[in-house]
Amino acid sequence: MPSSTAALAHTADLASFVEASPSSFHAAAEVAARLERAGFTRLDESVSWPAPAGGRYVVVRDGAVIAWVVPRAASASTGVRIFGAHSDSPGFKLKPKPTTGKLGWLQAGVEIYGGPLLNSWLDRELRLAGRLVLDDGTSVLAATGALLRLPQLAIHLDREANDHLSLDKQSQTQPVWGLGESDSADILDELARDAGVDAARIRGYDVVTADAAAGTTFGLDDVFFASGRLDDLASVHAGVVALERAAGPQGSADDADHIAMLAVFDHEEVGSGTRSGAAGPFLSDVLERLWLSLGADREQQLRSLAASWCVSSDVGHSVHPNYADKHDPVVQPMLGSGPILKINANQRYATDAAGAAAWNAWCFAAGVTSQEFVSNNSVPCGSTIGPITATRLGIRTVDVGIPILSMHSARELAGVSDLWDLTRVAEVFFRG
Repeated sequence: MPSSTAALAHTADLASFVEASPSSFHAAAEVAARLERAGFTRLDESVSWPAPAGGRYVVVRDGAVIAWVVPRAASASTGVRIFGAHSDSPGFKLKPKPTTGKLGWLQAGVEIYGGPLLNSWLDRELRLAGRLVLDDGTSVLAATGALLRLPQLAIHLDREANDHLSLDKQSQTQPVWGLGESDSADILDELARDAGVDAARIRGYDVVTADAAAGTTFGLDDVFFASGRLDDLASVHAGVVALERAAGPQGSADDADHIAMLAVFDHEEVGSGTRSGAAGPFLSDVLERLWLSLGADREQQLRSLAASWCVSSDVGHSVHPNYADKHDPVVQPMLGSGPILKINANQRYATDAAGAAAWNAWCFAAGVTSQEFVSNNSVPCGSTIGPITATRLGIRTVDVGIPILSMHSARELAGVSDLWDLTRVAEVFFRG
């Protein structure tokens, strides 16, 4: 059926959000900026935090961001409802000595980040984006326009390319970005120019590639949305919009019986084991400072956790019409038919019966139909921040998301209605 006006408007906002978020650092900054405009107070981890009753706060740690609303009647043992997602995506990361080249071509030295579908990055215009750390220790964000491309070898020079395309991960994944010798230009100059700083001041950088093309809706009745970084900016966007709405004039977060919290982590695609990843201390640090400001002792902290929920939101696989054998023969979530509940017997997802019941109740309250996702027994199952968060905090956790095609491609495919439905459920979750 045709996409609704609300769903299309929501997807257009997501397209703008993705364009403003070409790296995890940009995504965290964009979330914080949106919430500050919505009345949230930006906090600094290095200074004392205010007493939180009735407050709305956001804090950024590198490429991660956490925001929360404390109801006016919050006590030391008030539970927390956490909507979790991640800000990074598979792709390529700039190496040291990044300006390379040969035979008159300028190239960028990159390292593969996570598990991208390498062939999907061929013949696309790419951006560079991330943070630059300067000689005085300050960090600035930088993002170029379309600058690079990984040109594919012509079919005339590889007649068997359509039968078995295989890329050497070192020699055949270094994008071109200009003409000349490697000592005639410096790719860091392009990033410094965007950031408005002198390239000679750069002492460190975390810079990745991103698809330069804008997200777009298409298909019969505009049911599809294609964009880079839907894994997992689709969930990040759903969470921030839901929190904005729950904390807005028509929302009820200020009067809820729980603390509404959005937690966006970095480095999920490479295992989450960093200071800004889900396996790191960021969430527990924020929770502890929140509890201390509420005067909670250890017993009250544990009571708060026992009354809490985490919804771990990440993309999952829609059934693929050309590869039906890769999916479970019975449980086959379909793009455009609602968000998914992710289930795995080996606990690659944290969903259990209690989590499934809670998720279905939130979907019912939002007027949204949910689908289940389970892997084919012959296909290894991925994982998410869900089991990590449940293990670190002992918090009840359920894994959910939206079904997509082309996961880990430079450009992924989602359903317009699913994006809107996930946000609607997240808002119910936050409001209670």
